Amino acid sequence: MLFDFFARPRRARGGVGVGCLRRWSPGSAGDRPGNLPAMGERIAVSDVFRAVIGRGWRRSGAMMSASLARVFGPDPGVPRRRTRPGAKDGNTPATPPTHTRTTGGRGGTAPLTYKTRSSAIMTTDQHVERFFEVLINGDRPGARRLVREAEQAGASSDQLIADLYWPTYELVERLFRNDQLSQLSYRLATRLLRVMVDQTALGLERGHARRRSVFAVCGPNDADELGAQMAVDLLEAGGFDVTYAGGSIPADEIMGYVHEEKPDVLLLFASAPSDLPEIRGMIDQIHEINACPDLQIVVGGGVFNRAEGLAEEIGADLWASDPIELVESMTHEPLRRAEPTQRTVGRTRQQKQRRAA
Repeated sequence: MLFDFFARPRRARGGVGVGCLRRWSPGSAGDRPGNLPAMGERIAVSDVFRAVIGRGWRRSGAMMSASLARVFGPDPGVPRRRTRPGAKDGNTPATPPTHTRTTGGRGGTAPLTYKTRSSAIMTTDQHVERFFEVLINGDRPGARRLVREAEQAGASSDQLIADLYWPTYELVERLFRNDQLSQLSYRLATRLLRVMVDQTALGLERGHARRRSVFAVCGPNDADELGAQMAVDLLEAGGFDVTYAGGSIPADEIMGYVHEEKPDVLLLFASAPSDLPEIRGMIDQIHEINACPDLQIVVGGGVFNRAEGLAEEIGADLWASDPIELVESMTHEPLRRAEPTQRTVGRTRQQKQRRAA
């Protein structure tokens, strides 16, 4: 499917905004960024992505299982592939090593049996592009057809979430934040993706119980809840006991639940920038009161993916950029806690409060 990029002015913000991906309309007028083709020039979706994004895929967005590749077909361009340990060259990904590490929480140890990556990984943009196209058009039958074909080719539910849904979700969010996707296309994509995630989650197989309880919350928007839902679905499949409250939960209610139920992990995933003051306050309160000394505070996704080092500086014990990394980190590092010197955000304010007291 070929698309043309139609750029139209948006609200004045000191520059020209970019419109949404749409079919070319003769006679359309509008300014265009310098790195985009001329108006009316027919270009492929992949070319649009490379022009408007201006950088390569994130780690999670560049991973695709071989079973999905058989459905969506090879990339017409030269694929960029990650070299894994044991690979013979840069274009031949090797089979990931088998995990034999054990982990456990308060209840003891449990073998790592959750399969987090497919045995054969390839890197291509076209897989996500086709799914992205049906999502922004609200093509429900098309989305179900692509997922069904992937399942018939051997893709498991966790592979669909990690290798297809999450990279597409990140792409939709990035384009919308950069004003490169219309409100309508954004709503169509997120609503339809939510449906597909719900349906796929029913096929997840729960792994060995780890006896670690997780209380999860997220940012205030529907898209934040969608991102966090993918994370908690994979956590539950990985053997964690998850309670997911969604977004827009007051900080005092979160703290009340933590003090009463005493979960092993407080997960703040896909948080928005507006959540940062409350997150910082909760971390401060948990450390000062020390009512839950065994609690592990984990953050990831959302604003923490867009501000490098923020998770560490705010005082989180553990952080991850995507659901797969989250499962692996929480599985392998249940005892990791933040160092007192790690916290830099808000340190001056704390010192002033202590001196005033």
